This record gives sequence, C-alpha cells and structure tokens, in this order.
Amino acid sequence: MIERQWSLASLFILFLYGDGARASSHTPRLFHQITKELSRLLNCAKINKLSSDDISGGTITLSNIGGIGGKFGSPLVNSPEVAIIAMGRIQKIPHFAEDGNVCPASVMTINIGADHRVLDGATVARFCNDWKKFVEKPDLLLLHTR
Repeated sequence: MIERQWSLASLFILFLYGDGARASSHTPRLFHQITKELSRLLNCAKINKLSSDDISGGTITLSNIGGIGGKFGSPLVNSPEVAIIAMGRIQKIPHFAEDGNVCPASVMTINIGADHRVLDGATVARFCNDWKKFVEKPDLLLLHTR
C-alpha cells in the first residue's frame, strides 16, 4: 500500500444559519490557531459575510448533520475535495459491558465519503479509528500540538 502525505490541506466546515448552509475553508495550523479561525468563520457565517476565499479550496468537508437532528447520512464528495465527513447526533443506547450487564453508552455515527482515486479504504478506516480515539479522549489532541 502507498500512503501519501501532502504538506498543505484545507479543511472545509459547513455552518447552518438562517436560510441554509454556509461553507468555509481554512488551512490547518496549530490547534489554537484553528479554533481562532473557526470562531472568525462562524461569526462571518452568522452575518452572511463569508468571502469567496472562505468558501473555496477545501480538501475535506466536515458536516455536522447532528446539529439539525440527523443520525447518519450518505455524504457525496464535491470535486475537487477528496472526502466529506458527516457527523450524526450523539445518541444514548443500551450497551453490554464486559461483565454482561447493560449500561447506557453515547454513540455518534460518522459517515465518510471519499474519492478512492486519492484515498484508499484502509487509510479512511485508520482515520476513523483515530477520530474515535480523539472523540473518546479529546485531551489526546493536546499531545499532537506543537
């Protein structure tokens, strides 16, 4: 298997305000810079002031369908992007613990559409495993900042 890494990738975030979705993109930086940029983009989306640079050039789109009550979806990749990730709402479901007892578990469904000309299924599966790890233990994200 060949795995490629690019030195530059853009992240697309889909905001839903008022009459419809607003997309925005940015180039990933340090974690605190990303959160600052997302805050700026969210404020621009709220007042319908996203620039053409803000809404073009993405590599991966994150779509929070859970924010409008969605549980799962079948996201389609928008060219020239290489993937889209739809995040469903968190649900409480019954879960069997190791000892056989039933306990509540919080579950969020993630659906990924990927362009297999760019990303193979194994790479997407590894990404899903990492995503799960970071959602379950967000403090691990801090270990990956510099």
